[in-house]
Amino acid sequence: MDRKKFIKTSVLAVSGFYFLQSNLFRAAERTSDKQNKIIEAPIVIIGSGYGGAVSALRLCEAGKKVVLLEMGLNWEKSGIPFSNLLKPGKSSAWLKKKSIAPFMNIFSLTPFTGTLDRLDFDHINIWVGRGVGGGSLVNGGMAVTPKESYFKEVFPQLDAEKFYHHYFPLVHEELKVNIIDEEFLKDCPYYKFTRVGEEEAHQAGFKTMRVPNVYDFKYMEKEFRNEVPRSALNTEVIYGNNHGKNSLDKTYLKKALETGNLEILDLHRVDDIKLNDDKTYTVNVQQTDTSGALIADKIFHCKKLILAAGTMGTLQLLLRSNAVNGLPLHEGIGKNWGNNGNFMTGRNWVKPLSGGTGAKQSTIPVGGIDNWDNKEHPFFTEIAPLPMGMDVATALYLLINRVDKKGEVTYDTINRSLKLNWDESHTVKMKENAKYFVRKMNKANGGTRSHFLFNNGFGADICYHPLGGCVLGETTNEYGKLKEHENLYVLDGSLIPGTIGVNPFVTITAIAEYCIENLIKGNEFA
Repeated sequence: MDRKKFIKTSVLAVSGFYFLQSNLFRAAERTSDKQNKIIEAPIVIIGSGYGGAVSALRLCEAGKKVVLLEMGLNWEKSGIPFSNLLKPGKSSAWLKKKSIAPFMNIFSLTPFTGTLDRLDFDHINIWVGRGVGGGSLVNGGMAVTPKESYFKEVFPQLDAEKFYHHYFPLVHEELKVNIIDEEFLKDCPYYKFTRVGEEEAHQAGFKTMRVPNVYDFKYMEKEFRNEVPRSALNTEVIYGNNHGKNSLDKTYLKKALETGNLEILDLHRVDDIKLNDDKTYTVNVQQTDTSGALIADKIFHCKKLILAAGTMGTLQLLLRSNAVNGLPLHEGIGKNWGNNGNFMTGRNWVKPLSGGTGAKQSTIPVGGIDNWDNKEHPFFTEIAPLPMGMDVATALYLLINRVDKKGEVTYDTINRSLKLNWDESHTVKMKENAKYFVRKMNKANGGTRSHFLFNNGFGADICYHPLGGCVLGETTNEYGKLKEHENLYVLDGSLIPGTIGVNPFVTITAIAEYCIENLIKGNEFA
């Protein structure tokens, strides 16, 4: 049956589990031959992370009706509290029987659509956020703008001056970026780990920097005085913050919803997409409950489709859809993938006779070590918290390096899963930088390489910032429209070729702002 005949003979459905509760889309649902619901939506966005949230807001402000599909839970509507690090509950992990934080995984769980997921590959594990707000729910909130020189190196085709004078300041405003008060930092016992980290870095000859954050530091000052419920000072972050943090559901997505033009459907996981003869798209979706059980199969039909499912989610959709539906793809899809140079390391016996790094630690990092101008060992290092409820005289660091050797993501049709060409050869220089950093810190301050946290003191298999695989200007046009397509766009971290030198969400958000602004100006969504 061809599509025109199908539409003509279909019957409008208005009841049952499959009915879309929305005032935005009238007479939109039809029953297919397989009794699946067909839902018409002019614009569909897949994913509610930084790229999806930006796209939703700007399209809604332009008067467009948008459906946003999110595989995770709408936590604000659910009323389910986030878990802290030391007592993870059912909200902590995505359909796992055990907690999956990088450390301290000793807690049994009942499978639930929780906030944190981990994708396991042969030589690397990748942590991602699940829920309305995506990675903004589970990251440390470090709002770092990349070095302008490195931004120009990664994106030579972009107008860096406009980014640093317009897009980055715009993003800081929209995300509610702020900086901790130095007096509070100096006196607060929860930031002893930062003070020790900076002091020892200076002693070793490193340059430090204060790092902005999306966590509301005025709120943190109140929680320290016990005037409001505690969050950052109650070991909340990697499983979500109940208070204080300006995640996307409180910024971009909130503003988009206020326009009345956005419909967010949570617990809607996209299985694959199909290009139709008229250059529109069919999106096959599974609606689940919080145990992961299937509630309904749905079919969305849209004129315009934006993939913003995060680097790994977008690549999964593109490569799987190519395998099962013959979705046309540029040959560069999956290439130029990187871990943003993520390399974790640590030091033990850090000031063991003078209180170590502190028994109480805020989960929100505010200090960084800037060694990017060192030609032999360029890196940025996050002075990371380790809130274990006791002083373990341990310092934790996340190094962010260049990615000199990129990886590639492909699709395994037999196992129906992504494959990642990435091994120890891709992290050789990163490990050298980590060795250099730890040795220099220990030589100046004392301490040992941390075997307590890592195998031989190094965590090459930990990735928080997957980037690339769908590089801007290579597999897309200059504004994120996918090559080989007229109505398919990519707006997330996969646009960045594997590395940006700092925590990437500010850059992802800025690039999304740049792309969607120009797509709207170019009448792509007219």
